[in-house]
Amino acid sequence: MLPQEPMTGPPNREPETVDEGKKHRFDYYFRTGMPLRPPPPRVAPSGLWFETRKRMLAPWIDVQRVPADTPQARIMADHLWQGDELMDGVVAALAREGTAAGRGMLDRALARGIETVDDPPAELVALFEHLDNPPEWFDPRRWERGRRLWLNASMSGKTAMLIQDFMGTFVGAEVASATGATGRYVHDPYRRNLETANWFRSMTVAGALDRWSPTFQDTVRVRLMHAQVRSGLKKAWGPEHFARHGNPISNATMMGAAVTFGLTPLCFDHVHGRRIDTERLDDVMHYWAGIAHVFGVAGELIPATALDGMKMVDYMVANAGTAPEWTAKMAGAATSGFAGNGPVARAKIAATGPVAGMMAYYSSDLLVRELLAATPLRDVPLQPWKSATALVSVAEVRARALGDRLPGARARLDRKARRDDPMWRWQSRIAKAAARRAGIRDTPYDHHDGSAGGQLSRRRR
Repeated sequence: MLPQEPMTGPPNREPETVDEGKKHRFDYYFRTGMPLRPPPPRVAPSGLWFETRKRMLAPWIDVQRVPADTPQARIMADHLWQGDELMDGVVAALAREGTAAGRGMLDRALARGIETVDDPPAELVALFEHLDNPPEWFDPRRWERGRRLWLNASMSGKTAMLIQDFMGTFVGAEVASATGATGRYVHDPYRRNLETANWFRSMTVAGALDRWSPTFQDTVRVRLMHAQVRSGLKKAWGPEHFARHGNPISNATMMGAAVTFGLTPLCFDHVHGRRIDTERLDDVMHYWAGIAHVFGVAGELIPATALDGMKMVDYMVANAGTAPEWTAKMAGAATSGFAGNGPVARAKIAATGPVAGMMAYYSSDLLVRELLAATPLRDVPLQPWKSATALVSVAEVRARALGDRLPGARARLDRKARRDDPMWRWQSRIAKAAARRAGIRDTPYDHHDGSAGGQLSRRRR
């Protein structure tokens, strides 16, 4: 149940102290009955995201340039101030116990159970109490229905999700700042891409969220990485940044990402002619709600319906902000090979037109221009490639809609659901091949074991 309280200050209490002095008055974890915090000062709607929001969500909710003040928006605003309480506690415990010893205990508990760990810290016990006991609302059969529906979305719908996630990562203020500050997309891109592709692919397999599955265990390791980076960024950026921006990799951002990943492919298909009803969208939301729970999203933030999720993501995307300084640094590093004024450089730039046009169709012209503003690709033409992408996407989605009505549709889905998602299988193979050329062959999700203390841009050797 979403809290209905107005956005006011926190309850009266003495502020806690930390090494740097006093904690910010909004730096705490929400409890039922507390007044909701106002959004951080940096939060303001940006027109950059309006076209994408309206195209995806308008069939179900009223999308305005300034998102509606709903209970879903208010709880999202509140949770921009907080991280993941249980895993943040584990990061603090690892600082006491030693990271190597702490990770050993975590890995043993994941593989064999917390009861097999000798003298585990209280924070680790609390984490596994959460992990070993699914919430009452979680329904494995409904989760599986949602997985099958998500798997059955069109390739174009999943590409739209991928491109919109890319834009959020590189242009959205909070995520781009965190991604840029860690330096991984500049210094360790092959491992970072392999981690992402492998996780997405494995999460589309039946039983991925079973407690003892490798995918469940890797999800907890990714959750730990998020908490380590959050701890490091809070230390590196200091209290003034927190006071303006809230918590890096906030709980609200995690939930916003889960809703976007979950609903974008189906929403894209719907607006392109492959209709889906709210009951089936609710099943897809349940699929990603279960994932969000394992990722540490607070229970009060997890939506029970797709419509609630849409209202949340409408607020989050509207307030994603404009590109921070990190966008120019990351995009500049990725496009440095296109610099120059000679005929070869111009030819290379022109050759990027199809990709830029495709990205514009799946997101917007404004977002592509914002992404490329400080790069040699700033003026690359988006047409006719954007229109060509539209033709291909519409044709594919309508062909899939026709296939849904032809005999054997259920049997085809049954066959597809026995494996992982084809698009992420393809993405994973590409990422794996690129990583192998760079000498990378595994994804232990331990790159940020040294980040919690504030040392973030450490290149792994």
